[in-house]
Amino acid sequence: MLRWTVHLEGGPRRVNHAAVAVGHKVYSFGGYCSGEDYETLRQIDVHVFNTVSLRWTKLPPVRTGGREHAREVPYMRYGHTAVLVEETVLIWGGRNDTEGACNVLYAFDVSQHRWFTPKISGTVPGARDGHSACVLGKAMYIFGGYEQLADCFSNEIHKLDTSSIRCLWSSVTRWRHRASSGPDLCVYRAGCNGQYVILTHCYCNIFDTETNCWLNTPSAQLLPEGRRSHSAFAYNGELYIFGGYNARLDRHFNDLWKFNPEAFSWKKVEPKGKGPCPRRRQCCCMVGDRIILFGGTSPCPEQGMGDEFNLMDHSDLYLLDFSPNLKTLCKLAVIQYSLEQSGLPHDIRWELNAMTTNSNISRPIFSSHG
Repeated sequence: MLRWTVHLEGGPRRVNHAAVAVGHKVYSFGGYCSGEDYETLRQIDVHVFNTVSLRWTKLPPVRTGGREHAREVPYMRYGHTAVLVEETVLIWGGRNDTEGACNVLYAFDVSQHRWFTPKISGTVPGARDGHSACVLGKAMYIFGGYEQLADCFSNEIHKLDTSSIRCLWSSVTRWRHRASSGPDLCVYRAGCNGQYVILTHCYCNIFDTETNCWLNTPSAQLLPEGRRSHSAFAYNGELYIFGGYNARLDRHFNDLWKFNPEAFSWKKVEPKGKGPCPRRRQCCCMVGDRIILFGGTSPCPEQGMGDEFNLMDHSDLYLLDFSPNLKTLCKLAVIQYSLEQSGLPHDIRWELNAMTTNSNISRPIFSSHG
């Protein structure tokens, strides 16, 4: 029984950011926020969400101690990707308004909160933003994105093997279809015989990482509407997508769909509770049986604003619980019906307070009205 259980405001106001889950924490790197300066070079910011206390914190800037060490830290950017390989977060791609796109590989040591640039070999993919990335074992796969030098959308898959001292880049294959600006990658493991990367947008394309070939796939009868800038994640052998944007329809989505790779079928999912408004370019991270969804951008409800302000960046966060237990359901009932809490145990009251108290680290929305 899927249910939206928590809605909090006041977190980092971010669009086109990148995030990974490490244990019970979610690390969010960079992203775009209307009104912020993306021309001055500065360190990428790192926000951490604790899924136990339901609180955001911002890590202090890293001390670089010289120009050489400063190069080890990525500059503030958006449109990049972040993946977790063991205890290290790999940041790749993205852009800002001065340097443009980037193809330097950065690594963040979660245990020490330390940045470094791994040694690499092979042919490094061209600098880009808006690509997708996922991990299989110790290999990172990236697909697509907008290549700055080539001035076009890519339809290639590149692989970064991190199993040796030097990370090895290699070009795997081109997509057999037209390049796209915003699908998402997700990983599906089929027992021990096959490992696949699945490309999700308005349908699914499956790439076999053992044969480096795209698989011939049957057509599904029921399909979600085509979209880009959505989120994708895997849970219990099925793939889920949330939100996104269809430019042809000029429509944002807040629907949730799941895809069964065995049956090659889509099904719309209707969680209980109140979920996020329609949006795109949000982040979704799986922590246990819960999805942490935060940020993104939506059409601005305010009328009379110019084109520059026709989208509103979000600082909210939602928790989607795939199997809420009895304790969680009881806490939701206490909140929904404003029940008396004085007789409850201290730890329950603390949890109820955490579920209903907003964070306070988000920046204000910049608009023509000040």
